Amino acid sequence: MGTTVVPKKKRLQGDNEKIHFHSWNDGPFGIGLPTRSEGKSHTGLNIFNLPLTMSSPEIASLSWGRMTVKGCSTTYKDCKVWPGGSRTWDWRETGTDHVSGVQPADVEEVVQKGAKTLVIGRGMSEALQVPSSTVDYLKKHGIDVLVLQTEKAVKEYNNLASKGVKVGGVFHSTC
Repeated sequence: MGTTVVPKKKRLQGDNEKIHFHSWNDGPFGIGLPTRSEGKSHTGLNIFNLPLTMSSPEIASLSWGRMTVKGCSTTYKDCKVWPGGSRTWDWRETGTDHVSGVQPADVEEVVQKGAKTLVIGRGMSEALQVPSSTVDYLKKHGIDVLVLQTEKAVKEYNNLASKGVKVGGVFHSTC
Protein backbone atom coordinates (compact mmCIF):
# COMPACT_ATOMS: atom_id res chain seq x y z
CA MET A 1 0.00 0.00 0.00
CA GLY A 2 1.37 3.43 -0.94
CA THR A 3 1.69 6.48 1.28
CA THR A 4 -0.22 9.66 0.47
CA VAL A 5 1.44 12.93 1.36
CA VAL A 6 -0.76 15.98 1.87
CA PRO A 7 0.98 19.39 1.58
CA LYS A 8 1.17 21.16 4.95
CA LYS A 9 -0.27 24.48 3.74
CA LYS A 10 -3.05 23.11 1.58
CA ARG A 11 -6.06 25.40 1.34
CA LEU A 12 -9.42 24.01 0.32
CA GLN A 13 -12.56 25.83 -0.75
CA GLY A 14 -15.99 24.47 0.09
CA ASP A 15 -19.41 25.79 1.00
CA ASN A 16 -18.05 29.32 0.53
CA GLU A 17 -15.76 28.86 3.56
CA LYS A 18 -11.99 28.95 3.60
CA ILE A 19 -10.46 25.91 5.22
CA HIS A 20 -6.84 26.12 6.37
CA PHE A 21 -4.73 23.29 7.67
CA HIS A 22 -3.01 24.73 10.71
CA SER A 23 -1.29 21.80 12.40
CA TRP A 24 -0.72 18.08 12.14
CA ASN A 25 -1.72 15.02 14.10
CA ASP A 26 0.31 11.83 14.04
CA GLY A 27 -2.53 9.48 13.25
CA PRO A 28 -2.91 5.73 13.31
CA PHE A 29 -0.43 3.60 11.40
CA GLY A 30 2.11 6.45 11.35
CA ILE A 31 0.13 8.46 8.80
CA GLY A 32 0.20 12.21 9.36
CA LEU A 33 -3.40 13.41 9.45
CA PRO A 34 -4.06 17.10 8.98
CA THR A 35 -6.33 18.95 11.32
CA ARG A 36 -8.23 21.72 9.65
CA SER A 37 -9.96 24.96 10.40
CA GLU A 38 -13.14 26.32 8.94
CA GLY A 39 -14.57 29.80 8.54
CA LYS A 40 -12.94 32.88 10.05
CA SER A 41 -11.32 31.03 12.94
CA HIS A 42 -8.21 29.00 12.13
CA THR A 43 -8.38 26.18 14.63
CA GLY A 44 -7.78 22.45 14.61
CA LEU A 45 -10.69 20.13 13.92
CA ASN A 46 -9.99 16.52 14.82
CA ILE A 47 -11.96 14.69 12.15
CA PHE A 48 -11.06 11.25 13.53
CA ASN A 49 -11.73 12.06 17.22
CA LEU A 50 -8.14 11.18 18.16
CA PRO A 51 -6.08 13.01 20.79
CA LEU A 52 -4.31 16.01 19.29
CA THR A 53 -1.19 17.79 20.36
CA MET A 54 -1.73 21.29 19.06
CA SER A 55 1.18 23.66 18.91
CA SER A 56 0.97 27.43 19.00
CA PRO A 57 1.48 28.84 15.51
CA GLU A 58 4.43 31.14 14.88
CA ILE A 59 3.74 34.78 14.14
CA ALA A 60 5.51 35.05 10.80
CA SER A 61 5.58 38.83 10.36
CA LEU A 62 4.68 42.08 12.09
CA SER A 63 4.66 45.63 10.78
CA TRP A 64 2.46 48.67 11.44
CA GLY A 65 -1.14 47.50 10.94
CA ARG A 66 -0.17 44.07 9.55
CA MET A 67 0.47 40.67 11.09
CA THR A 68 0.70 37.22 9.53
CA VAL A 69 0.62 33.83 11.20
CA LYS A 70 2.55 30.88 9.79
CA GLY A 71 0.23 28.43 8.08
CA CYS A 72 -2.56 30.98 7.54
CA SER A 73 -3.13 33.06 4.42
CA THR A 74 -5.01 35.82 6.28
CA THR A 75 -3.30 39.14 7.04
CA TYR A 76 -4.46 40.58 10.36
CA LYS A 77 -4.49 44.10 11.79
CA ASP A 78 -5.09 42.78 15.30
CA CYS A 79 -5.14 39.07 16.00
CA LYS A 80 -5.74 36.33 18.53
CA VAL A 81 -3.60 33.19 18.46
CA TRP A 82 -3.79 29.98 20.49
CA PRO A 83 -2.50 26.41 20.31
CA GLY A 84 -3.67 25.27 16.89
CA GLY A 85 -5.19 28.45 15.52
CA SER A 86 -5.65 32.15 14.97
CA ARG A 87 -8.25 34.68 13.95
CA THR A 88 -8.90 38.39 13.63
CA TRP A 89 -9.27 40.19 16.96
CA ASP A 90 -12.34 42.34 16.32
CA TRP A 91 -12.61 44.89 19.13
CA ARG A 92 -16.27 45.54 18.26
CA GLU A 93 -17.19 42.09 19.62
CA THR A 94 -16.47 43.21 23.20
CA GLY A 95 -16.50 47.00 23.05
CA THR A 96 -12.73 47.19 23.45
CA ASP A 97 -10.98 50.49 22.79
CA HIS A 98 -7.61 51.96 23.74
CA VAL A 99 -8.84 53.47 27.02
CA SER A 100 -11.09 50.68 28.35
CA GLY A 101 -8.43 48.28 27.17
CA VAL A 102 -8.27 44.52 26.76
CA GLN A 103 -11.40 43.03 28.29
CA PRO A 104 -11.64 39.61 29.98
CA ALA A 105 -13.99 38.65 27.13
CA ASP A 106 -11.15 39.40 24.66
CA VAL A 107 -8.91 36.74 26.20
CA GLU A 108 -11.56 34.22 27.26
CA GLU A 109 -11.60 32.50 23.85
CA VAL A 110 -7.80 32.06 23.87
CA VAL A 111 -7.95 30.52 27.36
CA GLN A 112 -10.78 28.18 26.32
CA LYS A 113 -8.70 27.03 23.34
CA GLY A 114 -5.95 25.71 25.63
CA ALA A 115 -3.41 28.49 26.19
CA LYS A 116 -1.56 28.15 29.52
CA THR A 117 0.41 31.36 29.00
CA LEU A 118 -1.07 34.47 27.40
CA VAL A 119 0.93 37.28 25.83
CA ILE A 120 -0.79 40.64 25.34
CA GLY A 121 0.65 43.05 22.78
CA ARG A 122 -0.38 46.60 23.74
CA GLY A 123 0.49 48.18 20.39
CA MET A 124 3.61 49.71 18.89
CA SER A 125 3.37 52.76 21.19
CA GLU A 126 1.63 50.86 24.02
CA ALA A 127 -1.57 52.89 23.67
CA LEU A 128 -3.82 49.90 24.45
CA GLN A 129 -4.53 49.60 28.17
CA VAL A 130 -4.78 46.32 30.10
CA PRO A 131 -7.02 46.72 33.15
CA SER A 132 -6.36 44.76 36.33
CA SER A 133 -9.71 42.94 35.85
CA THR A 134 -8.26 41.21 32.77
CA VAL A 135 -5.03 40.22 34.51
CA ASP A 136 -7.08 39.01 37.52
CA TYR A 137 -9.32 36.94 35.21
CA LEU A 138 -6.26 35.22 33.71
CA LYS A 139 -4.61 34.55 37.08
CA LYS A 140 -7.90 33.18 38.44
CA HIS A 141 -7.83 30.64 35.61
CA GLY A 142 -4.21 29.68 36.29
CA ILE A 143 -2.88 31.44 33.19
CA ASP A 144 0.55 33.09 33.19
CA VAL A 145 0.29 36.52 31.59
CA LEU A 146 2.84 38.82 29.93
CA VAL A 147 1.88 42.38 28.96
CA LEU A 148 4.35 43.96 26.53
CA GLN A 149 4.82 46.41 23.68
CA THR A 150 3.70 44.49 20.57
CA GLU A 151 7.11 43.95 18.94
CA LYS A 152 8.48 42.60 22.23
CA ALA A 153 5.27 40.60 22.77
CA VAL A 154 5.56 38.89 19.37
CA LYS A 155 9.22 38.05 20.01
CA GLU A 156 8.37 36.55 23.42
CA TYR A 157 5.32 34.71 22.07
CA ASN A 158 7.40 33.13 19.27
CA ASN A 159 10.14 32.21 21.74
CA LEU A 160 7.64 30.44 24.00
CA ALA A 161 5.90 28.75 21.05
CA SER A 162 9.24 27.45 19.75
CA LYS A 163 9.81 25.79 23.14
CA GLY A 164 6.46 23.98 22.93
CA VAL A 165 4.69 26.13 25.52
CA LYS A 166 0.90 26.22 25.07
CA VAL A 167 0.99 29.95 24.52
CA GLY A 168 -1.73 32.21 23.20
CA GLY A 169 -1.88 35.89 22.56
CA VAL A 170 -3.84 38.96 21.63
CA PHE A 171 -1.88 41.49 19.60
CA HIS A 172 -2.62 45.08 18.57
CA SER A 173 -0.44 46.06 15.61
CA THR A 174 -0.86 49.83 15.45
CA CYS A 175 -0.61 52.53 18.13
